[in-house]
Amino acid sequence: MTEKVLLVDDEEEFVETLAERMRSRGMEVATSNSGGDALDLVESEPYDVVVLDLQMPGMDGIEVLERIKKRKPDIQVVLLTGHATVEKGVEAMKHGALEFLEKPIDLSKLSEVIQKAKAETMVLVEQDTEERIREILHGKSW
Repeated sequence: MTEKVLLVDDEEEFVETLAERMRSRGMEVATSNSGGDALDLVESEPYDVVVLDLQMPGMDGIEVLERIKKRKPDIQVVLLTGHATVEKGVEAMKHGALEFLEKPIDLSKLSEVIQKAKAETMVLVEQDTEERIREILHGKSW
């Protein structure tokens, strides 16, 4: 099954180049150049993972991460940055990021992380489904 990825970065050339490379590896990739547009896409489409730039004008990656997790807690988010600090990495993980990777990104490493994210999403969805089935069965008087 193909990984469905939303790639978010304000650098248009970077986004398009990385998206093409990801597509050549068989991934289904949508792109966005702003946090606001990314949030709209997350609301309208299901994604296995969001790959999100940390530093963007307007809404930064941490704020977008928080909003995504509030709206769709099962979506996995990977943060990318060209200016990594331990503090930002810790902050990203506290807000629910699966990974925090540095640019320039190694596509093999990113592919591994995306596969890990998809597996994590599938586990969360399966757990949620099992919980709903239990609730239905307990609600019935058989």
